[in-house]
Amino acid sequence: MSLAHAIAPHLPYLRRYARALTGNQTVGDGFVRVCLEAIVEDPDIIDRELPPRVALYMAFHRIWQERRDKSPPRPQDGPTREGYRGVISRKLSALAPASREALLLTSMEGFSDNEAADILGLPLLGLRELVRQAMKEMTEHAPTSVLIMEDEPIISLDLSLIVEEMGHHVQGIVVTREDALRAVRTSWPGLVLADIQLADGSSGIDAVSEMLRERRLPVIFITAYPERLLTGERPEPTFLVTKPFTPDAVKAAISQALFLATAEADAA
Repeated sequence: MSLAHAIAPHLPYLRRYARALTGNQTVGDGFVRVCLEAIVEDPDIIDRELPPRVALYMAFHRIWQERRDKSPPRPQDGPTREGYRGVISRKLSALAPASREALLLTSMEGFSDNEAADILGLPLLGLRELVRQAMKEMTEHAPTSVLIMEDEPIISLDLSLIVEEMGHHVQGIVVTREDALRAVRTSWPGLVLADIQLADGSSGIDAVSEMLRERRLPVIFITAYPERLLTGERPEPTFLVTKPFTPDAVKAAISQALFLATAEADAA
């Protein structure tokens, strides 16, 4: 199998990981683009002795560590908004990256502890200590209100329990776009968990887009088809959790979304 065919199936999920690390679709996709350019220039940075997915994420981390503290990749298309580079650079430099990298790799991306340790170049015990530290950090967020947009009762119940276990408050559960917009007009949540397809056939993405025209807030989309929203070819969500999800994956996404929202607010 060619190198391109070996890594292609894993690129959407690498975009998900990079977006979650940076809290920004454009910056995350930019890091993935730089990684791919480096692979084209020097294919040997992919270790062919490893499973392709592990080797791809390992190559990405080399790029991430080299570029993170310098300057993030600029978007390919058109001029950036004023202050883009400064705000994003401050946000990235505010991260406590190692623990959050370990958490996202194991909880959201589903790597084993051994695989995540290889990707990060850490001993296994070091990786596990970072995950333990990241799990502890989850409890240190100030409690916030969470709006859940989900039309499946069992899934919305699972999400409610996860949110409450983390110490947050469920502001409400809505099943249509109109219900969601009415809910935020009454009281703005601190976080939104949004299904892509809602009860009446309306779009969770459309509902969130309307919300974001009025106010910035962290949003995590939950979908059974994440690869459809990880093409890197158009405006797409920053945070995605795959159905069926594990509680740890949802917790990791919530923790990272709130962490980055706080870091951005502090940097502004």
